[in-house]
Amino acid sequence: MEQDFWDWHFWMPFVMSVLLGGLIGLEREIRRKPAGLRTNILICLAAALFTHLGLSISEDSLETASRILQGVITGVGFIGAGALIRGTHEIHGITTAATIWLVTGVGIACGFGLYEAAVGVTGIALIILWGLIPLDRRIRSLENDRTGPDNPA
Repeated sequence: MEQDFWDWHFWMPFVMSVLLGGLIGLEREIRRKPAGLRTNILICLAAALFTHLGLSISEDSLETASRILQGVITGVGFIGAGALIRGTHEIHGITTAATIWLVTGVGIACGFGLYEAAVGVTGIALIILWGLIPLDRRIRSLENDRTGPDNPA
């Protein structure tokens, strides 16, 4: 499948993946999380690229594209696992790992040209990441009140 270098249809999946991965990455960057703006953009862009390559080399067969996507999803699991940090009594970075996995899905959707799904999922993710902060703080506050320093769980 030969494409004209200046054809916007060719570049659209990559531009969308950079924008959407950047929105999620910006939220992570503002909250000073380990996988921030650049990391999320690169993961989303790479997922779009691998999806595009899978579709390009498989022509009409989704079997080859499916195997490439399986490799991408498995590989990103290792990146997510690297974001996890085990402390003495708890594990940190689970949301960051989940975000990395989600951004991969957004990139794959962009690679398939499913922009509505990619935009919608990005919006939902941002609502979850920003909108549930007050609820998360409230739950942690109640948990700390219940256990307290003199009454460990």
